[in-house]
Parts: sequence; structure tokens; C-alpha cells
Amino acid sequence: MKKLIILGSTGSIGTQALEVCRRDGYTVVALAAGGNIELLEKQAREFKVKAVAVFNTQKAEELKIKLKDTDIKVLSGQDGVCEIAQMDADIVLNSIVGIAGLRPTLAAIESGHDIALANKETLVTGGDIVKKTAKEKGVKILPVDSEHSAIFQSLQGAPEKSLKKILLTASGGPFFGKTRKDLENVTVKEALAHPNWSMGAKITIDSATLMNKGLEVIEAVHLFDISADDIEVLVHRQSILHSAVELSDGAVIGQLGTPDMRLPIQYALTYPERSNYAFEKLSLSDIGTLTFQKPDTETFRCLPLCIKAINEGGLRPTAVNGANEEAVRLFLEGKIKFLQIAELVEKAAYSVNNIKDFGLEDVLECDKLSRAAVNSYI
Repeated sequence: MKKLIILGSTGSIGTQALEVCRRDGYTVVALAAGGNIELLEKQAREFKVKAVAVFNTQKAEELKIKLKDTDIKVLSGQDGVCEIAQMDADIVLNSIVGIAGLRPTLAAIESGHDIALANKETLVTGGDIVKKTAKEKGVKILPVDSEHSAIFQSLQGAPEKSLKKILLTASGGPFFGKTRKDLENVTVKEALAHPNWSMGAKITIDSATLMNKGLEVIEAVHLFDISADDIEVLVHRQSILHSAVELSDGAVIGQLGTPDMRLPIQYALTYPERSNYAFEKLSLSDIGTLTFQKPDTETFRCLPLCIKAINEGGLRPTAVNGANEEAVRLFLEGKIKFLQIAELVEKAAYSVNNIKDFGLEDVLECDKLSRAAVNSYI
């Protein structure tokens, strides 16, 4: 049975990953989280982990007190999370939200761990660096996002270089069919009301703006070595076909399932094997109809912004991502309106110099500058 480290264990993906571990009996070596120390303490005790890390240093000190009756080591900050990622294990599942997941991913790869990747920003911001390091270390990067897992699964058994096109599906979020006028005064509560998926606040807002789908286009470019021009985004309201591929002979192969992240999580952990699935199964007769439509890129401008960014390359995707993280934070705090997210992302991302040949420090500096630019415009 594999030994597992989970980064982002108290979030949506992390808690579902632990459900899979609980059922299948994985050995969970260590956990890392942001600041929900009450849940982290429960997880650490249940799975009898060796160590935990908390990004928030003050919360880490509180957790040390809570766990003083155990032998569990408590680490803190970005360095602590990276140390957790380098502990002895077979695979590291990274579900940290945002660019904060980049350094821990690289730390895990440097230690020779395979990566179950649910942190898309790792590849959006540092894709070239991550892929180069993974190749040098002989490490597998196994996608956990439902769409990228579907693409990965659909390609199993396909001849090398037979991939011609990716059909990347999108739910359309809570505002599908709305006009810009309709969206002028939408509330945070409305934006968080996703019709199909239960996710964290940041990714739910990204789904509402279609930024999440734009980031997934960038991630797919890196994961599958394909041009953004060969990725077609389709709005699929039922969230049953999680994505598909078109091969050189014209065959289209896709992966279908209920909108449940436990299947892609389980597949990443068991790959190349398949384990019995004890959660909700798909009934096509109950679903009845599957529909597909083109996205409205005039209303939801974050998607074309991401496609433009990956086509330009360099640090432009990093700038778009950093600006978006900051704009989403401001929206969730009620400081800007929904439509301002895309406006601020575009302004800020193009205020930062685009460096083509970059290293990790360049990525982190670009992220910092793009966030600062967002705040300078409000």
C-alpha cells in the first residue's frame, strides 16, 4: 500500500482524498494545511501521521499545544510545507490553492516523489520549470483535476503522438447564459452558488468567471504537450463528460462519470491500476441528455485572456494568475464588483514585463508585481 502525503488536507480535495484513504487503507505520512487547525488536528490524530505543517505560523503554534500529547511534529510556513513534501513517501497529493502550491510541488519532485496534482497553478505559473525538474528526477505528474484526469484516462492505450485535439468541458458556472448587464451587480453569494460541484471559494469564483477553464487550458498545454489552438472548450452543463480527446484517425474518446472528485483522486493514487469504486455510480438513463455549447467569451473574458497568455508564453500566464488571485480576493471581500475581476486581470497582467527565459525567482517576482498592480488600479 502506498505511503501518501497530502498538501491542502483540510480543503475540498484534501478531505475527499482522505475519504479515499480511509476506505482503501493508505498510509498517510504527513499533512499540510492553511489555517484550519481544528480539522487538521482531527485528521492528524485519525491517520496517526508523523508530521503536519501549517502555512499560518501563529496557527501552527496553537496546533503544537493541541498535539502536545502526541509525537506528531508540527512545522510552519512555506518552508515547513516544503519540508513535509520531502518526507519519505510514494506520492504527494498537492491540493493547495494558488501559486502557494508551486514551491512544495518542486520540493516533492526534487525528493523523487510522484505528484498527484490538484494545484493547477503549479503548471500555470511554473510549467516549464516543473516539467524539466520532473523529467530529470524521473517523476510522474498525475492530474487530479477532473478534466485533466479525463484527458489522461482517455489517452491510455493511445499511440504516442496520436493526440490531435482536446475537448475540454466546462460546467459554465452559476452565470451561464447571463449577459454583462445581468452580471453588473451580482453578489458574492450568487457567484459561489455553483450548480454541480462543491469546491472552495476561490475555485468557485474562478468557475463563475471561466478563469478556471482558462487556467485549465494552460495546464493542459503543459500536461499534454499540445497547442492551445488544439484545445476546444465546450460548455457541458450536466458535468458528466469530464473531457475528451480526438485522435489522429478522427476517433473521439472521453471519460464520463458523476460530478465527484473522488474518482479522479482515486485514479491518481492507484495508477496504473484501477481500484473498486464505492461511491456514486453513473446512470446514463437517469441523465437522459447531454448538451454541449460554445462558451460566451465576450461576457466571460477571463477565458480568452488565459488563451492569449499561454500563446504569448513566458511569464504572461504567471501574471494573469497572480492578478486573478488578487482580484478574486478583493471580490470575496466585497471591495470590487464581479465584472471588475477580468478588467483588473487584463490591466495588471499587461503592466508586468514578460520574460521568456525565467527561473523560480522570476515567477515569484512576477506574481508579486501583478498582485501589486491590481491593487494600484482600485
